[in-house]
Amino acid sequence: MATATNLLQTLGNLEKDSFISLLSNLISESRYVQNNPPELIPEEDRVVKHVLNSLSPLSTTTGGGPLIINHVTYFPGRGNLIVEYPGTVPGKILSFVGCHMDVVTANPNDWDFDPFTLSIDGDKLRGRGTTDCLGHVALVTELMKKLAQTKPNLKSTVVAVFIANEENSAITGVGVDALVQDGLLNKLKDGPLFWIDTADKQPCVGTGGMIPWKLHVTGKLFHSGLAHKAINPLELAMDAVKEIQLKFYKDFPPHPQEQVYGFATPSTMKPTQWSYPGGGINQIPGECTISGDVRLTPFYNVKDVIKKLQEYVDDINENVQKLETRGPVSKYVLSDENLRGSLTLTFDEAMSGIACDLNSRGFKVLCKATEEIVGSLKPFSITGSLPLIRELKDEGFDVQSVGYGLMATYHAQNEYCLFTDMAQGYRVFASIIAQLED
Repeated sequence: MATATNLLQTLGNLEKDSFISLLSNLISESRYVQNNPPELIPEEDRVVKHVLNSLSPLSTTTGGGPLIINHVTYFPGRGNLIVEYPGTVPGKILSFVGCHMDVVTANPNDWDFDPFTLSIDGDKLRGRGTTDCLGHVALVTELMKKLAQTKPNLKSTVVAVFIANEENSAITGVGVDALVQDGLLNKLKDGPLFWIDTADKQPCVGTGGMIPWKLHVTGKLFHSGLAHKAINPLELAMDAVKEIQLKFYKDFPPHPQEQVYGFATPSTMKPTQWSYPGGGINQIPGECTISGDVRLTPFYNVKDVIKKLQEYVDDINENVQKLETRGPVSKYVLSDENLRGSLTLTFDEAMSGIACDLNSRGFKVLCKATEEIVGSLKPFSITGSLPLIRELKDEGFDVQSVGYGLMATYHAQNEYCLFTDMAQGYRVFASIIAQLED
């Protein structure tokens, strides 16, 4: 079997020309893999094509190498790719999962360079998807290519899973959710699963859940000069949201585990959007809608929060006359007309956060590799949300998360990554494989 030192020498460093050539091809497809249905439905097989061009010559399909490749498609043109480098010990396995082949949208008019063409500025590799997540697709492809070319004799099977449909959950049954449901990833439970879709080269050990909510507020439309005859839904919305927030922060305060995991913020509940039907400046509207989200650290349960939020709203509706108002004629009940202001709370699809297992073998080898190669170890947690990985953990996978793009350019205009960061990522992956041989 390959010793750790020999294996690291065999895998060497990320080959820059090969990586950039592949990444250039992938970024050229980014226009066609933007994910914002119904207007933009990605065609991930455009990316699959380039990955297969790199790996198929080294696969059992062509007889040219050891890689076992499975192209799994649930919707036409929207494939996933499972690539396996076989080891010699049954059940000994590790996997790199989460490299997704769709991207968020980009408006070229808002960028300083063409988002859909790879451009290079010194160490910067610029274009939509360089950080999230086509850069990682290229990186893991290069890793699997080097394994297949050099054929080290490994105990562990190494699996890469390139997935469709990560950036939007409006359409389901396309990507990793379907792969898990069909049992195609079951054997990955036997070893650590590294989700490669974060940033800044450090282990991401915790993420937040997200509960999108809408609060529709009904009042009574009237002339603003006769405010005593109106129920102002804008004021009701503001006072109701304040009351809901006060109760939320009492029931879901900062959790002690948040400090252990290094969360930058505790759970939050706040408005982010406001809409109303329109009208004149001298008209108090009859209704409005406030939308927002809850970002929930993984130490609280999403279902518990949804239940509590509904209870808060029900209580306000039953006691709206007791709600704090604004000024001498601001009121939420017109007794002589038998009218009451009211709230209706609805939710869009929620997701749960994850707290990675800090005692698992996967976490320990990731930490050691990071400290040795990046030069520092600073695991972090965010209440941003990563879809899918909590479900994987709940299914029994040892999920760890890391990435080598830049958080500062994640989903941003003028997105870029650094080649030197990706090169360090390659060496971290090689170190993980080597450590897990012991």
